[in-house]
Amino acid sequence: MAQERESTSWDRWYAVATSFVAPATFVGALLFYFGYVSSRAEFSYFGVDVDTLGLGTRDYVMRSPQALLVPAILLLLVGGLTAALLAGLRSGRVGSRAVRWLRRAGWALCAAGLLLVFGYAGLGDWTWYALVTPLVIAAGAALLAITGRHRGDPLSVVVLLVLVGAVSTFWATATLAQLTGRGIAESTARHLEDLPAVVLDTRESLYLRDEVTQQQLLLPAGATAAPTGQTFVYRYYGLRLLAQSGDLMFLVPERWDPSDSTLVFDISDVRVKFRFVNQRP
Repeated sequence: MAQERESTSWDRWYAVATSFVAPATFVGALLFYFGYVSSRAEFSYFGVDVDTLGLGTRDYVMRSPQALLVPAILLLLVGGLTAALLAGLRSGRVGSRAVRWLRRAGWALCAAGLLLVFGYAGLGDWTWYALVTPLVIAAGAALLAITGRHRGDPLSVVVLLVLVGAVSTFWATATLAQLTGRGIAESTARHLEDLPAVVLDTRESLYLRDEVTQQQLLLPAGATAAPTGQTFVYRYYGLRLLAQSGDLMFLVPERWDPSDSTLVFDISDVRVKFRFVNQRP
């Protein structure tokens, strides 16, 4: 009877939660959010605000798996360990002494997490602060929720602890998505030659000062000015296509340098050719 009442209570909480947000909608919103966070960190490395790309919802959802793969694997492993721990508690293989130690560990982790939160002024510059803090809080809340359910704590308390763990996990995953986006950008910058090679023709000089991009004048032999009717006068080599959104093209030099910039062109204002890969078939 106790198990039936507990199951009914959990079903009631689940019904309340799903009455506000449908599970499919919630999952879609999460995929969009993490795709956006990862993409924003990735393109900001090249000085581009991701909002200028005009990516749609589907684009962000399609970009989210690369940011969520590692968190998904870790969550599955943690879920498996949690299920094993709950099974051990129900069967009695995990004794009361172990439960007490797990509960103390949960309180200690939660206390450490709160100290980290309130110590943001001094610790906020730590590189791993935004990842370690939510993970510590999530682990502590999970241990308290598991042991509290076994000890018969009020369901509302257990649900509150689960929510704290879920929010902390969301925080940690968002941080990991941001780090993933930055890592993808740095990998791209190390291998810019893998991006599509572009030959760009323009009407005016771009006055580029890097040592990578090469400029060529498109003038007949011996001419000092463009013939009447010739639209494009300058040709540039050594550029790579970073991204394209609608009629906008984002080009970068084929070798990274901190003084370089991302060039943005409307495709209707330039002439573009994509070069073959220099590899015989």
